This record gives sequence, structure tokens and C-alpha cells, in this order.
Amino acid sequence: MEAPTDQVEHSKISTSLEVEQIDVDLFRSVNLFKPPRARGVFGGQVISQAIASATNCVRPAFGLHSLHCYFLLSASPAVPVIYFVERVRDGRSYSTRNVKAVQNGQVIFQLLCSFHMPEPWQPIYQWPMPDVPKLEDCELEEDLFRRRATYSGIDEKVRELYLMYAAERTNGPIAIRRASRTTREDNGSVTWMFWMQARTGRSEPYEIPFQKCILAYVSDLNFLSIASDTLHLKRLSKGPDSLAMSSTLDHSIWYYDDDFCCEDGLLYVVNCPRAGDGRAVVHGRLYSRLGKFVAVTCQEGVVRADRRAPGKL
Repeated sequence: MEAPTDQVEHSKISTSLEVEQIDVDLFRSVNLFKPPRARGVFGGQVISQAIASATNCVRPAFGLHSLHCYFLLSASPAVPVIYFVERVRDGRSYSTRNVKAVQNGQVIFQLLCSFHMPEPWQPIYQWPMPDVPKLEDCELEEDLFRRRATYSGIDEKVRELYLMYAAERTNGPIAIRRASRTTREDNGSVTWMFWMQARTGRSEPYEIPFQKCILAYVSDLNFLSIASDTLHLKRLSKGPDSLAMSSTLDHSIWYYDDDFCCEDGLLYVVNCPRAGDGRAVVHGRLYSRLGKFVAVTCQEGVVRADRRAPGKL
């Protein structure tokens, strides 16, 4: 079965994350989205659909607490992705599932995830949420991009890029707002902070298993790109300080709270502690509006400047 090749990102998150069960432990994507200028389907969508598939194969009392995944090949939006769920282990406190995502007979993505029987009586500690403006007081990214596109003197390609990003954000299932300006420390460390809010079109929030799928989708937005900013690499430019390639290799999430709502908004704090050898690792923290530290994220990706190895022309 082939899907339309002109698919766009859906404005409702439930449509973007929908999978259909076609057999026991076997699921198929319904919609796929390839961002502008991307090499393949949005990685956060594949992660979330794989989680949704795995969650359907676990006892309801167990909640997703961690996942680790690898992006092996770019996925095409023109062909459905098939998710094979393997029931690795079922214990009294933890259950483990492995998910292989296959397209055109090739494994494009691999996810290992663990589910935990909650233990709310255990002691708690968290880093506090940074002090940032309220979600409603922050500018939507689509408005920011449209405003930047009106600046006089900017290159026409840059203007077109801003307008393309604005259209993507307007039609996307996640509303993104800049919670603070980019901060750059004396040691070169850069921090970004965004409010992320799911657009659902519903009056009632989703239950927590689906909230965790949405959070996974959110966690891949505006994430790896902080590495190129930290390295001072520029898009749409030429020379040794231009960004030649940026692509995710692996992604991890650790969930530490079941009391959050992506429709209400999450604060995403991201930074890049290490980059080199054509790779970079980025870290993220997700907080609820009430200041609860909901999840920790980590991602490694290819981040290459337009530089050739010594001795190569």
C-alpha cells in the first residue's frame, strides 16, 4: 500500500501519531511527515509511533519510563512504516519491548523501551525549572519567522527559508514559543528554552500513555540544531564555518513523572555539552507548567562543517 507523496504535517497531534494494528504485535503508520529540507520522515514521529505500538503490547498498569533508539535509514513519506513489536521480558516491576521499524524490507529504525510499575512512595529530587516568562507571554515561532522575513537587506534565500519555517510551524501539531533568548556563557556553552504545546483539537486531555507519545514527538523538535549553534556553524552559507550536514543518530528519553499534559505546555531546556569528530551530543530537560521535571532527553547526531579531510580536494 502506498501513501501520497505530498503529505504534510497534520495540525492535530493524534493524526501524526496514529498507527493501525494489522496483526498481533504488528502495526502500520497511517500518516508520515517529511519536514522541508529534511532527508526523510521526521524522527520524532517515528519514535512516537513506535512507542504507541509498544504501549499497545504492555499491561496497562505499567508505564513507559525509558527508551533508547537508533535511526538507521531515512524513511520515505510515500510508503507506510511497519512496526514489529517483540515482547522481550515481562517482570513484576519492569517490562521490556523491542520495536523494529521496517520500510521497503529494510530496518530503518530500532527502539528498545522499558515500562515500569509506578512506585510513588519512593523519595524524590529534581533540578528546579528555570525562571522564564509564561507561555502566553512568549512569541510563537511562526510569528517570529514571519517578522524576520520582513527585515530589509536579508538574502532572498534566507527570506524564503523563514517563510517556509513559518508555514511549517503554523500547520504543525506543536505550537513552539521562544521562552528566552539564546544564552551563551563565557565557556561557549549555549542554552535554548522553548515552550512546546500540543495542538489536539480536543476539550479533554489525553491519558498519560498517549501524553508520553506526544512528549517523544516534542523531544525531537529544535534539539540537534543547538549543536550547530554552539559550533557557530551557519546554514545557507559557504566556507569552513557553514553547516554541511545535520542528522540524528540516536535518541533517548527518561520519563520521571506521570502528571503532565502536553496540551497545557512543556518547557524544553536544551544544550550541547560536547561536539567533535563530526558528531555532537545534546541534552534536554522537559518541565510542566507547574515546574515538575517531567523527562530527561539525550540525542547524538552527525553535525558536520563544510570542511574536507587533510589531503582531500
